[in-house]
Amino acid sequence: MNSPATATRRTFLNHTLKAAAVLGLARATTTGLLAAKSNPARSPVRLGGPLFAKADDPEEWVLAHRQLGYGAAYCPGVSLNDAARLRAFKDAATKHNLVIAEVGRWVNLLDADAGKRAANLKLVTEGLALAEAIDARCCVDIAGSMSPKEWYGPHPDNLSKKFFDAAVENARKIIDAVKPKRAKFCYEMMGWAIPDSPDSYLKLIKAVDRKAFAVHLDPCNGVNSPEKFYRNTDLLNECFDKLGKWIVSCHAKDLTWDVEMNVHFREVRPGTGTLDYETYLKRLAALRDPPPLMIEHLPNAEEYDKAREHILAVGKRVGVQFS
Repeated sequence: MNSPATATRRTFLNHTLKAAAVLGLARATTTGLLAAKSNPARSPVRLGGPLFAKADDPEEWVLAHRQLGYGAAYCPGVSLNDAARLRAFKDAATKHNLVIAEVGRWVNLLDADAGKRAANLKLVTEGLALAEAIDARCCVDIAGSMSPKEWYGPHPDNLSKKFFDAAVENARKIIDAVKPKRAKFCYEMMGWAIPDSPDSYLKLIKAVDRKAFAVHLDPCNGVNSPEKFYRNTDLLNECFDKLGKWIVSCHAKDLTWDVEMNVHFREVRPGTGTLDYETYLKRLAALRDPPPLMIEHLPNAEEYDKAREHILAVGKRVGVQFS
């Protein structure tokens, strides 16, 4: 028979062992969480760009992209009314594991001319319907501009409540007219028009209040100050931290600063500017379903080849794969 002292020691020992086990589990869990944060899961990133080779046949069109090492493509030139051709492109892309990233509809949804504004709204609405029909990730436009000179130009009202409310109304009209089940509608971030930051994009998402409203990320368009130019890594991380779960397609380009008597950022080929592509690719690859990364705004096929080679080389250096 155990003495009271022995029983007390045994009870103390049992409690100590249990506490140690719990503490060990807590430490293991904390260690695992920290490890997961520092070494996020990496999924293949789909790189894409425009096609310069003529390829009217859907099979040839897809294979031309794959031969360039692209896993994503801009939407081909096909009519929304041509159901057979739409299906042919969709089936060929599925067969060869090519994602159609986006349908671009680059028009001013806030044009001062009422007739042009209505026509542009119709064009973008049809663009979302096309994205849904061909299984593209999204239809994308900018929210528009109040500028009377350029469809995308700066204007003081581009950052106003009036602009914000109009952008919300247009997004709802476009989405409600199509009622897409898969494709999303997005506004691209602009340096001088809403959404001009991750926070303003979050505000738009909440106000639009539609599951089909998502994010198209072009981080270079968010660089609108010297601070963001020099600290673009912080901007990238903020974009992914705040908007990551809504991002469905992205653009790839770069920025340089032309030194003159005022601030002048200029778009350049990826690898010849300052954008932190290591962080960009790692954050993309860490998303559950990495959105396509589409190279844009270069003058010819040779420049696109150089851009593609640079991005692939950065990916290899940081352990990001492409599909």
